[in-house]
Amino acid sequence: MASKKSKLKETKEPLIQNRKAKYDYLITDTLECGMKLSGTEVKSVRNGQVSLGEGYVHASSDPLSLLLHGVHIGEYPPAGSAVQHVPVRNRILLAHKREIRKWANLTQERGKTIVPLKMYFVDGRVKMLIGLGTGKKQHDKRHAIKARDAQRDMDRRM
Repeated sequence: MASKKSKLKETKEPLIQNRKAKYDYLITDTLECGMKLSGTEVKSVRNGQVSLGEGYVHASSDPLSLLLHGVHIGEYPPAGSAVQHVPVRNRILLAHKREIRKWANLTQERGKTIVPLKMYFVDGRVKMLIGLGTGKKQHDKRHAIKARDAQRDMDRRM
């Protein structure tokens, strides 16, 4: 019997990445979660009209939830003006209760934040990969740039 993974189709749908997150933050842990979106938002995500750069996630344990703030999902022009969604609004992320509690406790530490890393489709559903990040200092960023340039030079010479 074939495994479930072998039945999945390869999709050509966009993979939206937040490249700046790995530059600005040291990512220690990741979690894949679903998103609660409207129909026009899903169509805009399929077109790749998403900006994750300004986004962050707020995890709270009082009303147990993960909220995505500051992510811009562009309007879907063929839908018309009557059924358009708001481009920047708080969106609910879907995860298990124990995971939400764990992430809410992790963000209580000073300097920890949850940042969106990737948005992609799995079996026709929008998924988001979020990461627990600690902000990097300016000298850490410079060190990362030096290491990346040195590796690039070594690869060229090989």
